[in-house]
Amino acid sequence: MFEVIKTEGTARRGRFRCAHGGEVQTPVFMNVGTQGAIKGGIDAFDLKELGCQIELSNTYHLHLRPGDDVVRQMGGLHRFMRWDGPILTDSGGFQVFSLAGLRKITEEGVTFASHLDGHRIFMGPEESMQIQSHLGSDIAMAFDECVENPAQYDYAKASCERTLRWLERCKAEHDRLNALPDTVNPHQMLFGINQGATYRDLRIWHMQQIAKLNCDGYAIGGLAVGEPTEVMYDIIDAVEPSMPRDKPRYLMGVGTPSNIIEGVARGVDFFDCVMPARNARHGKLYTWKGTINIKNEKFKLDPRPIDETCQCPACRSFSRAYLRHLLTAGEMLAMRLAVLHNLHFYNELMARIRQALDEGTFESFRRTYSGLLDRHAQE
Repeated sequence: MFEVIKTEGTARRGRFRCAHGGEVQTPVFMNVGTQGAIKGGIDAFDLKELGCQIELSNTYHLHLRPGDDVVRQMGGLHRFMRWDGPILTDSGGFQVFSLAGLRKITEEGVTFASHLDGHRIFMGPEESMQIQSHLGSDIAMAFDECVENPAQYDYAKASCERTLRWLERCKAEHDRLNALPDTVNPHQMLFGINQGATYRDLRIWHMQQIAKLNCDGYAIGGLAVGEPTEVMYDIIDAVEPSMPRDKPRYLMGVGTPSNIIEGVARGVDFFDCVMPARNARHGKLYTWKGTINIKNEKFKLDPRPIDETCQCPACRSFSRAYLRHLLTAGEMLAMRLAVLHNLHFYNELMARIRQALDEGTFESFRRTYSGLLDRHAQE
């Protein structure tokens, strides 16, 4: 269930309910636990403390290990990883894109070579739905193809037409699986994915077509894969008028804090990205004045927390100097503390965006922070 409770321009303030957890407040950032955990030693109990509302895991990787049958026998992904909130699983479609040199696409689906040991894997719409059903996630993503950028128009057109046909197959299989007596989560939702590369006409046509299939929500996929940021914003602007008003909108794999603010301004409700955790592991940390590289020599004797306004576990207890020492010494604790901070920052960013929408001050918030949060902090 999704409800828009307030708008400011195109930006939407909403709430969402599914089979697990309470009411999710949107806009929301989904914390990415690819293999059932956040890289950097973050578990489900940490996510609660960090203000995470929805966790995202990867269908392809969990299919390879430990295997979706294992997760099913353990009672589903919620029980397996001890997370009682909503979980979204992506479909494996992005792996079609990211493993481009190792796959073959046909109408039936995609044959992969496993990135682990090279063994052949076939995944089509039905297989993706079956794996996600075994995982028992709250939101399953339709199987799609994310084409490379730049893409030839004719290929992009044929690809998004095929993705439409795949969505029809996903929906039929998803409905069948949800009706089985022994399914892990009979209330699992299905989100369709908009594709069409960077061609406005393809994007609009595809969104209009998939909207007719009455999915539980809709995502914009295939962006943030190398195109200029303004092109991404232009595509969102083009697609948004054709997206159902009463369904959640998800911008896949995006992005920087400023990308998220600009996405919210364009009517997006859900976001995800590996960026906060990945950047943290390399020492790039987010503050409300911009980013800092904690490995910089100038922090060697800095007694301050990463951000003096932050209430994350790292900032409550440790100094910049200590965290810099841990990172330069290669201590595992460094990654954990840095990832805790960046994830907390992203979740706090969403809370402040929601507060601004509640108070009717989002445009002012946008003018203050869009751009600033991605730049190097001037201290």
